[in-house]
Amino acid sequence: MGEDLHRAVADRLDLDGQRYTSGRRTLVETLVGATRPLTAAEVVTESDLSQSSAYRNLSVLEGAGVVHRVSGTDEFARFELAEDLTDHHHHHLICESCGVVRDFTVPDALEESVDALASQVARSAGFEVRDHRLDLFGHCADCRSATQV
Repeated sequence: MGEDLHRAVADRLDLDGQRYTSGRRTLVETLVGATRPLTAAEVVTESDLSQSSAYRNLSVLEGAGVVHRVSGTDEFARFELAEDLTDHHHHHLICESCGVVRDFTVPDALEESVDALASQVARSAGFEVRDHRLDLFGHCADCRSATQV
């Protein structure tokens, strides 16, 4: 990813009339290093930016299409880099108990089946699919084991 990613982010921000500041670069690098979507509070902790700076810049990055908001089952939004910037198509496992969101990928053959099904459903409704996201809701291993004690 490296400098190509940063160039693409700078281009998107430029199209949105924004600059690619050092704080925004820090946020992008924080999200690149994450293994899952992060809450704004986690972004603040991981990036060492002030809370107000992190929240303001997450909003700018989201508005420019650099960052994608993932909604879980709790009151906290989570953030990740837009998939088209990372070339890492994935889906989410969302715990209904603790709210944690984890990424998962599926084999190419299964992904093609999901694409075909999404297109079929969309066509029947006169809808044109641009992309899809599959979120699975349930209970993570930690929450399941906590309720079995």
